[in-house]
Amino acid sequence: METSWAADVAETHAGVVFFTGDRAYKMKKPVNLGFLDFSTRELRERACHREVELNRRFAPDVYLGVADVTMSPETPCDHLVVMRRMPAERRLSNLVRARAPVDDALRAIARLVARAHTASPRSTRISAQGTRDALRARWTESFAQVRPFHERAIAASDAEEVERLTLRFLESREPLFTARIKEGRVVDGHGDLMADDIFCLDDGPRVLDCLDFDDRLRWLDGLDDAAFLAMDLERLNAPHLAERFISWYAEYADDPAPPSLRHHYVAYRAFVRAKVGCLRWGQGDTRAADDVGRFTEIALRHLNAGSVGLILVGGLPGTGKSALSEALGDRLGYTVLNSDRVRKELAEIAPETPASAPYGAGIYNAFWTRRTYAELLARATRLLSYGESVIVDASWTSARLRADAARAAEQAHADLIPLRCETPLADQRLRTRPRGVSDAGPAIAAQMAESASPWPEATTVDTSGPVEDSTERALRSVRPHGPDHAWPKAAEP
Repeated sequence: METSWAADVAETHAGVVFFTGDRAYKMKKPVNLGFLDFSTRELRERACHREVELNRRFAPDVYLGVADVTMSPETPCDHLVVMRRMPAERRLSNLVRARAPVDDALRAIARLVARAHTASPRSTRISAQGTRDALRARWTESFAQVRPFHERAIAASDAEEVERLTLRFLESREPLFTARIKEGRVVDGHGDLMADDIFCLDDGPRVLDCLDFDDRLRWLDGLDDAAFLAMDLERLNAPHLAERFISWYAEYADDPAPPSLRHHYVAYRAFVRAKVGCLRWGQGDTRAADDVGRFTEIALRHLNAGSVGLILVGGLPGTGKSALSEALGDRLGYTVLNSDRVRKELAEIAPETPASAPYGAGIYNAFWTRRTYAELLARATRLLSYGESVIVDASWTSARLRADAARAAEQAHADLIPLRCETPLADQRLRTRPRGVSDAGPAIAAQMAESASPWPEATTVDTSGPVEDSTERALRSVRPHGPDHAWPKAAEP
């Protein structure tokens, strides 16, 4: 079916686009807006060529070139970017709103963006925009620009909570951003991935209108680039598509970034849009306050979901803490550290090799216990600094050792979530379970119970039934930091 093209004109603050037949002609306005300067013909000509060069990375057959506007054959008076005209009915945003099937198109978009990132040049100047401090400076600038609109276009409590959660996440995460730079994750990307500017054609997607007026805003972590479109899909009430797209991008980019970083970048993109909404409100667009509220809600949801957590799963031997830890780790994608394995590793004993000893003796004496817990927290702290949430599977019967964990979580700016496993079936399980990494039996468990310190701040999890049931109970304490909270179901049409 052929597209019927009608003549049309579209205008923005910086340019005018003329549509005629199967072509689109974009002219830059002779303006100087501070962040871009098209005030002279030479500057407009340079900007047109730069736009074509940059956008051909994503849509080479759409950006056809630059045409001169002339009053006479020898003297151009202006310039136009010449483009293939895209069919509006194939615009991604229109397809999403119509609930059309777009999974295959989103896969292709994720592959295209990942491929462009792979081909992107790397340099010290580009990498400088991907540091923790550079990202924090951009956030801080947005906070300052939004502050005059507190209790006017945006709820002050929401804006302040966004700022608190953001700065808390960034505070101890410098190793994460340094590692991203070393891995070559900071690229010259698109910078403005919006569903309105993506077209899903039969022979593949076309991604238009990259950010071309300020290189620094286009130099960013590739995951940050992809997060823009994920955020925009949430704006279109398609969070399920947002989650799939960001996961497909990570797959094609071979990017094992922790979930916390995905959430952080989605939140960053949402708050930038909230800031723009505040500025529009200040210019007299009262309807923009609705957009501000929506984008702020997206930002808060992802900042909460991206909070880094240190989860202590404790309890006496036989209470199922290891089974619960593994189930939680699988469900949430968190790293699990097991005290029995780490203890034997430090003692240079194979995990399945028995090392039974009387209570408080052998590798279970006070020295080995302190050393084991110190190592667990050292490993956890390192993982937390890389944005990884951690589950530490140990007895946690000592108040002093739990205080050490609390200090570690505070220093790492991570949430501390204590869970205590309990079941009347523990003694029976200890008598019948096959030999594994743990050496504890009923006698050891009884002695540990006598010396255990009260743990009132922990959430008690009944582990008497199937592990799936106890996992669901535990998730009621942990879920705000998990993916189910971050990517809600789309509303029914």
